[in-house]
Amino acid sequence: MFYLILVAIFVCVLALYLNYVCSTFNQYGIKHDATVPFIGPTIKLLRAKEHIGQDLKNLYDRYPEERFLGRFELLKDSIVIRDIELLKKITIKDSEHFLDHTSNGFESLFERSLFFMQGQEWKDMRSTLSPAFTSSKIRQMVPFMVEVGDQMMTSLKNQIENSKDGYVDIDCKDLTTRYANDVIASCAFGLKVNSHTDKNNDFYVTGKTAFEFKLHLLLVFFLISKVPYLKEALNWSVLPKKTQDYFINLFMSTMRERELKKIVRPDMIHLLMEANKGKLSHEEVKSTDTAAGFATVEESSFGQRTMNRVWKDEDLVAQAFLFFVAGFETVSSSMCFIMHELAVHPDVQDRLVQEIREHDAKNGGKFTFDSILNMKYMDMVVSEVLRLWPPNVVLDRVCTKDYNMGKPNPAAKKDFIIRKGSPIMIPSYAFHHDAEFFPEPEKFDPERFSEENKHKINPMAYMPFGVGPRNCIGSRFALCELKVMLYQLLREMELSPCEKTCIPAKLDTKSFNNRLVGGHWLRFKPRN
Repeated sequence: MFYLILVAIFVCVLALYLNYVCSTFNQYGIKHDATVPFIGPTIKLLRAKEHIGQDLKNLYDRYPEERFLGRFELLKDSIVIRDIELLKKITIKDSEHFLDHTSNGFESLFERSLFFMQGQEWKDMRSTLSPAFTSSKIRQMVPFMVEVGDQMMTSLKNQIENSKDGYVDIDCKDLTTRYANDVIASCAFGLKVNSHTDKNNDFYVTGKTAFEFKLHLLLVFFLISKVPYLKEALNWSVLPKKTQDYFINLFMSTMRERELKKIVRPDMIHLLMEANKGKLSHEEVKSTDTAAGFATVEESSFGQRTMNRVWKDEDLVAQAFLFFVAGFETVSSSMCFIMHELAVHPDVQDRLVQEIREHDAKNGGKFTFDSILNMKYMDMVVSEVLRLWPPNVVLDRVCTKDYNMGKPNPAAKKDFIIRKGSPIMIPSYAFHHDAEFFPEPEKFDPERFSEENKHKINPMAYMPFGVGPRNCIGSRFALCELKVMLYQLLREMELSPCEKTCIPAKLDTKSFNNRLVGGHWLRFKPRN
């Protein structure tokens, strides 16, 4: 009887709490989809009927008159930003109120990375790292990228030579993941690996293991991210200890060897070591500096401060690991979508190939960082793919100080005060597919980013690398890597659809990351 009474009390308390959570939005006139807290989002995740990007876009589209919306995430209520002016206020003008990402209580390699750091510590790390990601630093890494691209092209040619038909059908995700893996190995860790020939090298296999999210692991990841104390209760880690130990040992041994032997190599480990010693300084941005393209994000005042703080070795390891995470998954996925759009739009591919050939003829086949700045159509193509298929379909922030959001709509009777610790969601995929900002949003049209048209784009509505001070610090590197691969690939290979190509393109609802249904299959054959 005693235990039955306890259960009854627990059920009553839970019911009252859930009723409170559900009624919060209604009290302030905040529109939201009807759902059962905790149960609803979990079932939705398991049933996997919609990709998270499309799911948020559906919510965004259902309430066109709202400034912000409500969404339930397990026992938490989140605010979804819809109004472009409100977005500008909370991410730029009043960014101090929304400076942090949600802390998930993960293990140190995640939690100590720049992405999850909070408050003053994040500002200090951003200031420390910012000089390492300038155009002049990325320029020195282009030869490493070109070397990796040459290995990829040799592998493709060998596969075609061994085929009967003079072409090969390939899942691009495998190709681009191996390319991105080798670029990170070279540019970040100073390793020379060739994942196209040595398919099971330790660096690639360890990284791939870290990103194999099966459905049951996705559910646990989702639960822990929303209810962090479950991590201790379940004794579960997002990243296996073996994987953590591998990267820690790799970074530390490399750093010790370079210190001992006075080795200097212009890669990320070297830059992290120099940044930690205060030997890197911010560059003066010149009016002629066009960075790496339209999608490049600029550093805020937070990152431009001079910082003399000395960090622990494990903090530097965490930044190197974050660099690996971003390169291994995000960049490789963007490459897949670029190839897909070029394959199904041969006119765009032909025009881009023509620009590449003209550059080749002018520069004797040499490709440098300056090449990236001079290839205008390539930048148009990449910018449009990043709009149509943004690397991050939703951005997150957490309120760090109580903040008056104003009224959710003209009919609301009172302002909504979002409390400290409450999460907000910025549906970047929805903004990128809003006809108000991008006419015919489902159409792949690089001309949106031409010299004649790009001034029409509202910069707040375009956020492939985030928005505000917490934008992606590595946008220049990512854009450079994308364009180097694209240049080397299209110069020698023609891309076209094959029987397995996903047409029309549709995001796979069963994947935690951005994937097309059935994979990114395309046909590769040599150009005449």
